[in-house]
Amino acid sequence: MKVGLQPALNDANIDATQTTSQRQLSISISALAEPVDQPVPLNLCLILDHSGSMGGKPLETVKLAAHRLIERLSPGARLCVVAFNHKAKVIVPNQVIDDPEQMKRQIDRLKAEGGTALDEGLKLGIDELAKGKKDSVSQAFLLTDGENEHGDNNRCLKLAELATEYNLTINCLGFGEHWNQDVLEKIADLGGGTLAYIEYPEQAVDAFSQLFNRISAVGLTNAYLLLSLMPKVRLAELKPIAQVMPDTIELPVQKEGERFVVRLGDLMKDVPRVILANIYLSQMSPGKQTLAQLQVRYDDPVASKQGLLSEIFPVEANFLSNYYPAPNPEVQQHVLALAKYRQTQLAEAKLQSGDRLGAATMLQVAAKTALQMGDKGAATVLQTSATRLQAGEELSQAERKKTRIVSKTILQP
Repeated sequence: MKVGLQPALNDANIDATQTTSQRQLSISISALAEPVDQPVPLNLCLILDHSGSMGGKPLETVKLAAHRLIERLSPGARLCVVAFNHKAKVIVPNQVIDDPEQMKRQIDRLKAEGGTALDEGLKLGIDELAKGKKDSVSQAFLLTDGENEHGDNNRCLKLAELATEYNLTINCLGFGEHWNQDVLEKIADLGGGTLAYIEYPEQAVDAFSQLFNRISAVGLTNAYLLLSLMPKVRLAELKPIAQVMPDTIELPVQKEGERFVVRLGDLMKDVPRVILANIYLSQMSPGKQTLAQLQVRYDDPVASKQGLLSEIFPVEANFLSNYYPAPNPEVQQHVLALAKYRQTQLAEAKLQSGDRLGAATMLQVAAKTALQMGDKGAATVLQTSATRLQAGEELSQAERKKTRIVSKTILQP
């Protein structure tokens, strides 16, 4: 399996008479499957909240969702299950699936009781998942419905960072209205995964299924983008690089010698990771000029190879004495997706500081951005929240969660 990479500028033509120009560089990265490729081994951990608030239909639907997931796992896949309330325990140790019915029975024994210690569940889940990580796609599903009342949120974030060092991915599922949006979103972002919102119990099976579809599409793991900029090209100083697909998140940038390094995590075969870099260009001579060179470092779990390097992909632009624009509509969509996310984040910050009208104004701006990119679902959610704030009403927990979720992804119906 190889890496596919497609760079594109929002405008590939540059005015050669300008002292400085700015461009958005879109980088689409995915795993390219070949006919002889074998399925990638899967190593999955379910980290399930069974605190007292999960009693009744919530816990029963989570059990059903776990059953359906087990039924979809291929022979040779590994599974472990950790359950937590105010303490954590392993109910299915990390193992190759050979008796799925026994695993289901273990899950069915869970009862809703006690408080919530999210970090205890996360710690034990990471430990158990790491036992089967060799030459596999190793991902966890962390589900909770409440605040981390018996735990330490900062410890959760440190554990998420530790998971990525182990080449593990943490996906989070917020169940109901009362889970901590900030904590779960940061765990998912730091853990290289995604955040799903299960508003009603009957959505649990679909939410598990959608996440499973994503991890089943993974072909390569532990991927890093290596970005080398040519002289007269520099990254923006503030928030220079973000991911805009499949979810929008800000990405940290590190230096290795003269090149920049960005962790990508797992690469899927069907859904590319799209990275957006904000770059500044100094004046160059007319003609085609190379702005950057891109490469991906990655692991191939099927081939049991680590630290592989893709071919080098150049990024080029046309410097014109008589400039005319050559806009790229697809890159412009990515620019709008990032704008929608950042506008909503700004609205959230204003709301937390007590500036309700300022928050409403920014949500309206974000709604217009969503309409520009054709995301009518997000536009509706964002505008509804803005209207409620303008009317002096409070946003419910569900409304605030939907507002944040639609800022970074497409909300599933």
